[in-house]
Parts: sequence; structure tokens; C-alpha cells
Amino acid sequence: HIGSQITEESSFFKGAELMCAYLKALNEQFGFVAQVLNMGGGFGVYYTEEDTALNLQVFLPALVTFVEAQITTLELTMPKLVIEPGRSMVANAGTTLYQVGAVKNTAGGKCYAFIDGGMTDNPRPALYDAVYEAAVANKMNMTASNLYAIGGKCCESGDVLIEAIKLPSVERGDVLAVASTGAYNYSMSSHYNRNCKPAVIWVLDGNARVVVKRETYEDLIRYDV
Repeated sequence: HIGSQITEESSFFKGAELMCAYLKALNEQFGFVAQVLNMGGGFGVYYTEEDTALNLQVFLPALVTFVEAQITTLELTMPKLVIEPGRSMVANAGTTLYQVGAVKNTAGGKCYAFIDGGMTDNPRPALYDAVYEAAVANKMNMTASNLYAIGGKCCESGDVLIEAIKLPSVERGDVLAVASTGAYNYSMSSHYNRNCKPAVIWVLDGNARVVVKRETYEDLIRYDV
């Protein structure tokens, strides 16, 4: 696993080359014959228009062929090859919905739209400047002409989900849809500042099903003594 936002195919081929060479070294030094070679994942996905996601249907067969050639050249026994594309499949499948609670123009001319979530349900922007796209779900057909920063409710200077994004005129009560949140949000979420975690809902063909219940304040104090 060489990273979570790698879109250059050459990086994965280099990783495969190094791993095959490592198997050769283990075999020569210890007589060890690997039964499984796990190449991990981390395949880059689309977060914003600046991203070019890997075409896995083209890339993965090429990676398998490359590993097979390396194993043959090194005169090793072909191990079972494991690849973990999970993130690349689920990231774009997830969208997080927030409700706008307030809109504020600062003295410096920056306009903030504050939402009912933040770094508790998505810490990635605060941790390492991850970027996202968003849309006002109830104004999808309106022109995005105003520049906003999307702020969370955690009362931290780093609690900004999106530093700058053009949206239609945002008002209290609007629903903000942040895309490509299927891979990490739930697994990295927390109870920071004693916030409850939101529900997780699966939607398919117009049907919705709750798969993780929305937390209550009683859930937060369940283990307090």
C-alpha cells in the first residue's frame, strides 16, 4: 500500500518490482517460498476536477501481467496475487449531506457557510488538507456564482471542510452535498466535542435503507460512570 491518492500507474509498477525483488531475496537467503503476494491498494480516485482517477479495468490486468513477468524472470513460483481496490470502489459511492445553519460574511471579505457537521465526521481536510467538491442539493439547477468557505461546528480553526468553492446563493436550511466521502468518513469519524455521529444510509434504485443508526445523546454517555 503506497498511498491513498496515487494516480500515476508507474508508482504501482515500481512497488510491484520492489516486492518481487524482495521475494527473490527471501528465497535466496532463507529458502522461503511466498504463497501470497498482497499488492495492497491506495488507487487514486476522483475528488475534484483536478484529479484523474485510474482506469482499473485497464490498469489492474496490466499490473497482474507485470507481476507475472517479474516472477518468471526471477525464476520464482507464482504466488497468489491479492489486490485491494476497496477504497477506489466505495469512495465515489458515498455522499455526505449537511444542513446549512448560518452564512457569515467576514470583515476580510470571505463568506462562510456553516454546516451541522465538520471534522468529527470528516477529519481529512483538517489532518492533511484533503479536498472535496460539493453542491447545494436543493439548488442543483441554479448557477454557482458565489464563493464560499465551508466551515464546521467544532469551534476549531482547522474545522473547514472546503476552503473555497463556488455555489449558488446559500441560505440557512439548504442541504450541502459533499461528494466522494464513501471511503473514509465513517471509519475516521469521532465524538470530538461530544458530537453524535450521523446515520449511514444506503440508496439503490430509489430505495433507501439505514445501515448505521443515527446516534443519540444517550449513546454518547452510555459508558460514562
